[in-house]
Amino acid sequence: FGRMKPVIVVHGGAGRIFKEREEGSRAGVVRAALRGYGILKRGGSALDAVEEAVQSMEDDPHFNAGCGSVLNEKGEVEMDAIIMDGKNLDSGAVSAVKCIANPIKLARLVMEKTKHMLLTDHGAHLFAQAMGVPEIPGEKLITERSRERWKKNLEPDSNPEEFQKDLGTVGAVAIDSEGNVACATSTGGLSNKLVGRVGDTACIGSGGYADNRSGATSTTGHGESIMKVVLARLILYHMEQGLSPEMAADTALDYMKTRVGGLGGVIVVNSSGEWAARFSTKQMAWATVKDDQLHYGIYAGERHTKSVDEALTSEREGF
Repeated sequence: FGRMKPVIVVHGGAGRIFKEREEGSRAGVVRAALRGYGILKRGGSALDAVEEAVQSMEDDPHFNAGCGSVLNEKGEVEMDAIIMDGKNLDSGAVSAVKCIANPIKLARLVMEKTKHMLLTDHGAHLFAQAMGVPEIPGEKLITERSRERWKKNLEPDSNPEEFQKDLGTVGAVAIDSEGNVACATSTGGLSNKLVGRVGDTACIGSGGYADNRSGATSTTGHGESIMKVVLARLILYHMEQGLSPEMAADTALDYMKTRVGGLGGVIVVNSSGEWAARFSTKQMAWATVKDDQLHYGIYAGERHTKSVDEALTSEREGF
């Protein structure tokens, strides 16, 4: 067996990224991709790499996941996350969880320490306690920006739909040197959503899917639309029919747009290490590392390239 060249791809959410947030979003996805790649480079697993990359973005207030998550109608943070192992199709997910810093870590524990795949709300909370996951006050996850937006959306003439275009789910996909693939996705959901609303992120096949036989994908965008077409699984289906990651992603996104009017973005890696980052929204922050080359962008057609060494140096010196 020739060893695979490891690849990681990350996204920081599809939608509209406001000018003053662009730099932070770019820096955030680059940092996440470099951290995930570091694990792969040392011979680590795709699973560890995607978890690390997503955790990095959960901890970054620029993204709608972990710290920086948007608020539900009652002004609270409720988060969803999923992780999946392409080797045996094992998956773990949590939905509507509160008061923990890294839902993706809890999802991984669900996968590895229970016979189940999805724990929600109170049950997920009890499981987190049993696993010794530190609880943090809900306020710690709330940024000034999320609170401002929540207030704006409460005004009688407001249109939360407008704001929901700036979504910012985070995700990662990877293939490691053994040829195993994995995906991870995490989100705070939709601003001013109903209490208990769960979107596509925690749903296997919608928010993400990974299968060594075809590849892995993580999605972002309008959750309800993504669920209607089971977007992540649909992309892998197209790859199973012989399409490249880019063609498979475009075909599935196009179908979601024409069939249900939904916009979104996806990252994909196939079983031979080809990757894609595609979106039908205005923007999507993404970054990838392959062959020690970092590529990243936000706008359609935008692609910067740096060597990993150069990127790590500027990372240490602050962007």
